[in-house]
Order: sequence, then C-alpha cells, then structure tokens
Amino acid sequence: MLEPQTVREYVELMRTGALSAEKLLQHHFDLIDQSESEVQAWAHLDRDHALQQARELDDIRRAGFAVGPLHGVPVGIKDIFDTADMPTQRGSAIEAGRQPALNSAVVEKLREAGALIMGKTVTTEFAFMHPSITRNPHNEKYSPGGSSSGSAAAVAAAHVPLSIGSQTNGSVIRPASFCGVYGCKPSAGLISRRGALETSNTLDQVGYFARDLGDLALLGDVLSGYDHLDNASNPQPKPNMLEGYLSDVPVEPSYVWIDMPYQTQYSESAAAGFEELLDELGDRVERISAPQSFSALIPCHKIIHEYEILRALETLYKDNWDQISDTIKPTLEAARAHTDELYQEALEIRTAAQQWFATFFNDYDAVLTPSALEEPPLFGSTGDPICCTVWTLCGLPCINLPLLAGEADMPIGVQLVGAYNKDDRLFRTARHFLKTLHSLNEGSE
Repeated sequence: MLEPQTVREYVELMRTGALSAEKLLQHHFDLIDQSESEVQAWAHLDRDHALQQARELDDIRRAGFAVGPLHGVPVGIKDIFDTADMPTQRGSAIEAGRQPALNSAVVEKLREAGALIMGKTVTTEFAFMHPSITRNPHNEKYSPGGSSSGSAAAVAAAHVPLSIGSQTNGSVIRPASFCGVYGCKPSAGLISRRGALETSNTLDQVGYFARDLGDLALLGDVLSGYDHLDNASNPQPKPNMLEGYLSDVPVEPSYVWIDMPYQTQYSESAAAGFEELLDELGDRVERISAPQSFSALIPCHKIIHEYEILRALETLYKDNWDQISDTIKPTLEAARAHTDELYQEALEIRTAAQQWFATFFNDYDAVLTPSALEEPPLFGSTGDPICCTVWTLCGLPCINLPLLAGEADMPIGVQLVGAYNKDDRLFRTARHFLKTLHSLNEGSE
C-alpha cells in the first residue's frame, strides 16, 4: 500500500516517474474494496474504464507531454454532474440509466487538468432532502449528511483524495463536517454549473472535498473560471486559491463570531467545543450579535429554494409523482403556495444582505462559525443545514475545517466564511488559523 500523500505530492511523484497513475488508481481501488460494502459511497464504478484512463495518462507522461496539476489523481463526481462516459442518475430511480451525451463543465475542467474520473458518488434524491444509502465512514450508525453524501464519505474513507459536490443550502459544508474532511463552497459564480442538475438557479453552487487544505485550494483553482453558458458565472478575474493558501498573512487576521438567531439549537457538544475554541483564541476573535435583519434570511432562503426547485423540476415531478419520496412531497406541495410577489420580496432581501456583507468584510478576514448544529445524527437523517443557509444565500465562500469532536467521538466542523470573490484571502486566513491553533496547543502542552 502507498503511504498517504497530498495530491500535490502524488502529482510530483508521477511527474518524475516514481509513481504511475495506474498504481495510484489500484491503491484507491484496494481501499474501496476494504470498506465500500459498509460505506456505500459510489453510485457508479467501472474499474476497466478507470484503468483505461490511468494507462492513457501514464502514456502521456512517458511521451514527455505536460503533466497537468491533477495528473493521474482519482476524483469522485457527485451523481448530478453530467458525464458522457458514465451514467448520471441524480439519486433517483426515475433517472435510472440516464446517459448524458456531453460532459459537465466541472468534468471538462478536471480532464483538462489531467484528473482521472474514478466514478460517480451517491447523492440524495435530486440533491434535495431524502437521505441516501451512504453511511458515515467513521461509524456506520451515523449519517454522512447530504446531499453530497457520497462525495464526502468517499474522501473520508480514503476511496479518493478529491471529490466534487454541490451546495444549495448546506450540502457540502455539512457533509464535510459530519465526515471529518476539508470542504469548500467557493464564491457563487466561481465554478460553472453547466451540465449539473438545476434545483435553484439563484442558489445552486459547486463545492468540493479533500483531506488536505492545500489540496482543496488546488482543486478550487482547477475548477474555477468564467463560463458564458452559466448565467450566474462571474466574469471578474478569479482568485488564485493555492497562491493564497501558500501566502503569509501581511497582518494578524481579524476573526468575528456572530451570535446567530439559531445558536440555541447547537448541541451541547458543539456549544461546548466552540466556547472552548473561542476561549483559546481569546482577543483574536471579536464577538458580536447578529443584526435583527438576519432573522429574515432563513425564511428568505426557504422561499427562493422551494419556489425554484418546484419550477426547475416541475415536469419531472408531475410525470413521476408516484416515484417521488414521501420525504420531499410535502415540501413540494407547500412550495406551490409561494406567490411570485413573495418570491420577488425574498430576492430583494437576499440582495440587501449581499450588500451588507460587502462592507462587513472591510473589517474582518473571516467569520468563525459552526459548520453544523451538532455532530452527525443517526443514519436516516441528513441533518439540519441551517449553519450554512445565510452564507449560501449570499454566495459567500466557506471552508470546513475538521477540528472538533462530539461525545460519541464523531466530527464537528469549524466553518470559516469570507468575503465574496476573495477566496484566496479566505484560504490564506484558514491556513494561518490552523497554524495559530497548532501553536496554541503546543504552548499548552
């Protein structure tokens, strides 16, 4: 078995010929064989196809052609992103056997970087709220979260070093928290959603998982870029996340903890863990109360999400109602009551919140906040996404840091949230945050 390495180290070993893509692929298939029957992270795996990709990548390297930033690195793709050589079934029997003709933008970016698309990871039904079959790799009695359940679990189980997910509410950061891995939902519009299942044009955002913060930054750089075929794609110059991660902070970062309207819902373990963390960081973190306007943001997100998912998938729901899970039927039925006027009001509230945050981050480098209300719930629930809702609504970049644990020794994530389109600054701050905690812990020993 190979020694665990960062993705950047794997790529360098392959560049020098000390490691082949085929050997790296087999290493990960061996790890899948050890635990997939319990974890069930994969919706589609084709070993022969993956092996063919690996051998082609090894031929490219031996021929002396340029090795991309993810050359030969296995990646798992959430099963809502179209793949021309694999089915994309969106977590529903209704879409069983669906075979797209074209690759999604995310898959195109990965292939351009030399990545090896290992397979499709399990998602919840239409990337919404009905729990999937995937189990938490730390303890199969617990949930991995959703909707990017398979993507987070596959990285946590070491099946792949990197995976792709999506977030419309809390579907990347929450599973990253529950599975104890690094996760990022970058600024909205930074990564194209072309070829991905649309559930909410306003809120859908691409995210990703890794076991190393630097690898997370590298993957973000590979995936990001303007796409005129995605109406939410950001044409501004994109931040260089790996460069940010590798940079030293010019001054000590300023962190802020916001007492959120939902903080009474934190579990005892989560509340105690964050109080201890805040005490440890001391005056490095300013603590403030949330503005009164924040109380409107959670229902605002709900209205936009439900209004848009009902319309995005209306024909599919109407034609296949008997095959839709009872978990989401009540939400879809309730969504019919959202009027156009109510929806427009919610969009206006969102715009006002985005404008508020645009000036807020003039004073702070990052918001320090929980990634989830609690440690993972028992299997059968995807958990509550409320700790992500405000940041997703406003399109702000978020990173999960796997730092805390609950009473059952299950992960609790620490979330850092940064300024819009300043993802490089957020990665720089996150790296410094980890170094600071390491220094504080060393000093207390």
